[in-house]
Amino acid sequence: MTNIVTLNVPARRQTDQDQTSHLIAGFGQHRRGPDDVFWLKENAELLNILECTKANILPNALENHQEFYVGLKQRFAFFPQYYRFLLSICLDLEDLGYGGSQGEGLCDWVVRQGLPEAEVSDLQRAEARRLLARRGVDLKGDTGLTERLHRFIDRADTFALPNKKAAYELTHIVFYLSQYGRYDPKLSSSAIRGLRFAGVLAYLDQNADLLAEICIALRYANQTPPQVWEDWVMRTLSDFDVQAGHNVDVADDYHMFFVCGWLSRLKGGTAHNATIPEGRMRLTAATLPAGPLRSMSACLFQMEGARSADWHKMRPVLEQSVDENGYLILQSAAQSIDEFGVFFEGFSRVSFAS
Repeated sequence: MTNIVTLNVPARRQTDQDQTSHLIAGFGQHRRGPDDVFWLKENAELLNILECTKANILPNALENHQEFYVGLKQRFAFFPQYYRFLLSICLDLEDLGYGGSQGEGLCDWVVRQGLPEAEVSDLQRAEARRLLARRGVDLKGDTGLTERLHRFIDRADTFALPNKKAAYELTHIVFYLSQYGRYDPKLSSSAIRGLRFAGVLAYLDQNADLLAEICIALRYANQTPPQVWEDWVMRTLSDFDVQAGHNVDVADDYHMFFVCGWLSRLKGGTAHNATIPEGRMRLTAATLPAGPLRSMSACLFQMEGARSADWHKMRPVLEQSVDENGYLILQSAAQSIDEFGVFFEGFSRVSFAS
């Protein structure tokens, strides 16, 4: 008689390099095609995060982008309106170890064509300046750009009001001024306060995508984000559902997945705990109860002239306006920064009514 012993051997944990390789291949080959602007956006974001976090990439991981890299000059000539996406992908591929040296010539071409001069916003000009500087090329006609960027982010009151567009612009300005953590962005105390105000709003709204970016920006400004914010972002990352299949819908939460993983890398952890499949994938965040931000705003609006800018006076009123989950989030938010009372003065909008 033969005794059969069964050993339950755990599956090999996926390495960070394997995860990264599967992400690069999945987003480069299996979700969209390079002629789709969303392909440009997704791949520019992924490669940028890998480059600025100095990710350890397997030697052959970037081979999926060979055809795209070889045809870059043709794409620049026909799609100059996407030059920032194209240039970002080119420079990141080269700096991540793909090889090649098109980047410097393409930077010179961008300046000769005057493409940054067609930008309507300082934020886009700042991105262009940052990209060109990576190959030692100066952006022409950017007089006063840095001063205007600082003037925008120094108005902390802007970020005490729910305005996602302004908050994302704030984080990206810090990214560009710091060269993604390579230099001190020299933020004023008002700009730091604005980042913290924007973070309170993102936490109250339970917006992990925005809050992750704010925590990253604070770290790039040599500040320590509130632990409750980063802990919640990490929980959000760990709860992601990753699905594989030829027909999965790719209108998903990939950006949140990217930026939460980016923050995890900055904190010294691995980018993702989930197993990243080969091929086409869908990245879906767990469904969470709504944060209390909307209920708080509605309560203040309905109070009209009876509302106060004093947080201690308004606290019991607002606590009664939210559900149990919202109450707990509001309590955590109020304790997350020292200047919550100052934040609330702006959030109450009492000054605009006087």
